[in-house]
Amino acid sequence: MDNTDRMLLMEIEGGIPLSDHPYREIGRRTGIPESEVIRRLQILRTQGVIRRFRARIDQRKAGITANALVAWDVHQADVSSLGARVAEFPGVTHCYRRRPVPGRWDYELYTVHHSRRREDLCNEVAEIAADTGIDTYLVLFSGAEYKRSPTGSLRNRKEQE
Repeated sequence: MDNTDRMLLMEIEGGIPLSDHPYREIGRRTGIPESEVIRRLQILRTQGVIRRFRARIDQRKAGITANALVAWDVHQADVSSLGARVAEFPGVTHCYRRRPVPGRWDYELYTVHHSRRREDLCNEVAEIAADTGIDTYLVLFSGAEYKRSPTGSLRNRKEQE
């Protein structure tokens, strides 16, 4: 991977242009001919540097405005089995374990949920609670989004350098 490849990766990680000729557009912005953009991206894909192309949707613009982190109070011995069980619910997009702070923050299992309506999200969480028997939890709704970017972003790394 050379500097041109890195430049292409930084160019596309923010999104491929919505255009009839997106690679031509990328080429115009980077000074690389369209055919070279396509060739390089194909090589990066074959090498596994690019794992996939996918759409990243702006949830709020798509009407998904109820976003919440749910902290579940579970017994430490049950975290793994309950985590696996909770993760199976279709509305759970992330499920993870964090170390609690005894006496200050006892929650150890977390899930992330997205919905168009708060009521639907709360119903979903209540369904999980009823199904799993977890009776103590907090639903923490997002109020504002200040940053959302892919992890390991080349652009973010370059900005930090």
